[in-house]
Amino acid sequence: QVQLVESGGGLVQPGGSLKLSCAASGSIFALYNMAWYRQAPGNQRDLVASITNADTTDYADSVKGRFTISRDNAKNTVYLQMNSLKPEDTAVYYCKTTARARSYNAPRDYWGQGTQVTVSS
Repeated sequence: QVQLVESGGGLVQPGGSLKLSCAASGSIFALYNMAWYRQAPGNQRDLVASITNADTTDYADSVKGRFTISRDNAKNTVYLQMNSLKPEDTAVYYCKTTARARSYNAPRDYWGQGTQVTVSS
């Protein structure tokens, strides 16, 4: 199995910055796409940003120009640099990866437990 552990959330003032990390561990044969999602109370879980193992990125329109997703394949880690944060960015942020635990496993999605980001003065 693949485990994902997020870190880096917290309370920040509007206009501030945070950097989230998500480290994959456990049985890992291959990591494919990695992504960040977020879910605010009463809302659905939405895609924030994604990155392929060829470093192709994609962003939600609401975060383009403010957030940057990156990955370190040697560390099995994905990052989300969040700048110019707004109160509407407040949510629980979840990491997701599509991965194969063993060579004979089909790819499947794995989720982290989430980290809270609160943007407030």
